[in-house]
Amino acid sequence: MVGNAEEKSIDKVFENLLSIKPIFKNREVLRPSYTPEYLPHRLDQINSVAEILVSALRGESPSNILIYGKTGTGKTATLESVSKKLEDLAEKMNIECKVLFINCERIDTQYRILAHLARHYNRDVPITGWPTDQVFNEFRDALDKKEQIAIIILDEIDNLVKKSGDDILYNLSRINSDLKKAKVSIIGISNDLTFTDYLDPRVKSSLGEEEIIFPPYNADQLRDILEQRSRMAFKENMLEPAVIPLCAAFAAQEHGDARKALDLLRVSAELSERLSDTVVREEHVRKAREKIELDRITEVVRTLPTQSKLVLYSIVLLDSEGSHELNTGDVYNVYRRLCRMIDIDILTGRRVTDLISELDMLGIINATVVSKGRYGRTKEISLSVPAESTRKVLTDDYRLRTLKEARPFFHQQRL
Repeated sequence: MVGNAEEKSIDKVFENLLSIKPIFKNREVLRPSYTPEYLPHRLDQINSVAEILVSALRGESPSNILIYGKTGTGKTATLESVSKKLEDLAEKMNIECKVLFINCERIDTQYRILAHLARHYNRDVPITGWPTDQVFNEFRDALDKKEQIAIIILDEIDNLVKKSGDDILYNLSRINSDLKKAKVSIIGISNDLTFTDYLDPRVKSSLGEEEIIFPPYNADQLRDILEQRSRMAFKENMLEPAVIPLCAAFAAQEHGDARKALDLLRVSAELSERLSDTVVREEHVRKAREKIELDRITEVVRTLPTQSKLVLYSIVLLDSEGSHELNTGDVYNVYRRLCRMIDIDILTGRRVTDLISELDMLGIINATVVSKGRYGRTKEISLSVPAESTRKVLTDDYRLRTLKEARPFFHQQRL
């Protein structure tokens, strides 16, 4: 009987949820993967890219381009939009022109990139096993079978360079000298304005023939973007007037990131829907902001190295005992005790101080250097994240699970 009751209860879950009046008309337009027909406040950048790539429609090789800008400034969306229009027009003009988009966060080595390019031109290249020169030759020979233009876009190019070096960029930026029929243009998209410091000067020179900067959006521009998407995303009169300005203001504080603004609006509406509210209100935006930040912190904490987790857990334990003004010595005393409890190597005090600085940079703690006069300097440390949720994430790690019931048991240093 209990089983039947539970089955009926589960059956009712979706029925109850479907009975809630929907707020969304199309939530997908609020996701980063969606590229609208028109990109507000990016006309200058669109024109700059188009002015360079128009050479392809004349049968010429466009200049290589480096595109810079922080996350959420419309770089990828702009390139996707311009590329689609370029390919459509090339097809109408009977010009062989293809744009090959590669995300270097996923395809992140020279071999993988060359294999991906070769497979696009129907060459059977194994996932691993060939010499890189052979893969490069396969791609080059396949490309040069006929007169055509290939525009290769390397998104997150800074990740590629930092992980695998610039050999692939050196080879691709000079491939035109080996081609008789085809032509290649390279476009690199980077979130890091300083990534060219890692490049060989010859690569830097040939790759950065043109440079385009995407500045962060301001609050008014973010508001326009949200207004545009909200008309597609929601049914009429589903947002209170303060919702979009508040989402825009919060995102403007986060370096003008349009992705964060769109995420915040989407999560706000989802919270409203789950609460069976008829409209999205300011309070939903504030709760959504807290949820997104908590999700971000949870992911950061979960992926920390074990030693960093132990240092952070030491701070959490001290905080839970009411010790809100901690210094490096306090943390180190508890950290050593935790290491002994789970039989893990104890790092030096200097190294633990470095780990504290890294946690500070991640925004998980706040660590301020203070002078203690003739006793030297120390760091005053406090948590910047909710203690209980952080404790739960840390003790989910199998290596720290046995520390769930640990207490700091420390003697505060007198300085």
